[in-house]
Amino acid sequence: GVDRAIAALRPRALRIDVLGLRSAQAVVLHEYWRSNPGIELDVTSLRLNDPHEVAAQVAAGKVDASFRSVTDPAALPPGVRMIHAFDSPAELLVGPRHPLASAGTVTPAQLREFRIWVPGIAPRSEWAVFYDELVTAFDLRVDAAGPHFGDEVLLDTLAESAEVATLVGSRDRYTWPAGHDLRRIPVVEPTIAYPISLMLPSASPHPRLRGVVEHLAGLPPLTGRVWRPSWAVPAAS
Repeated sequence: GVDRAIAALRPRALRIDVLGLRSAQAVVLHEYWRSNPGIELDVTSLRLNDPHEVAAQVAAGKVDASFRSVTDPAALPPGVRMIHAFDSPAELLVGPRHPLASAGTVTPAQLREFRIWVPGIAPRSEWAVFYDELVTAFDLRVDAAGPHFGDEVLLDTLAESAEVATLVGSRDRYTWPAGHDLRRIPVVEPTIAYPISLMLPSASPHPRLRGVVEHLAGLPPLTGRVWRPSWAVPAAS
């Protein structure tokens, strides 16, 4: 009937891939949805580490957009483009026994003598490329030794250790028992920025995607000295 015809004309839910539901991408997308609660939004997290495989999902219409980065934009499949979404500034996450636990801010130079443990750095992932460039730029000791048993094990390790630290994004959501007394410390001079990109169809994107792109464009940019990896997509001027 008429109701069915009207429903057929209504855009289907906007399906967007984020890198985990606690990630900065999910937090920013949730902020957008809270200001636009009438939008039908399907938030998913594809279990794919290789951004080229994710780009293929966008090209095939399996998702309408993805907060992932192909570090060589020339390798994007036909029909997919990539835009700058926002920069995620890094914070050092340490336990109360770590030598830097009482610092208000830290610089990359101060991190050189400490082990930075980032379990889950997957081969061919964009974050593997990011950490490779970060290590080269600042002579840091970043490793992904051992299996990745999840965030809870990482946080437990940090709480007990006087030597191990990790890096997280400032918008990433982490929760831990009060007794862990973990500290999130901004990295400055320069700020270390993880560039978040959005991959979407070059032609005929989902009609609701424009609102998301406009929301991203309205996010405040980072100020001061900022380090970004070589593959960062320039922000639109």
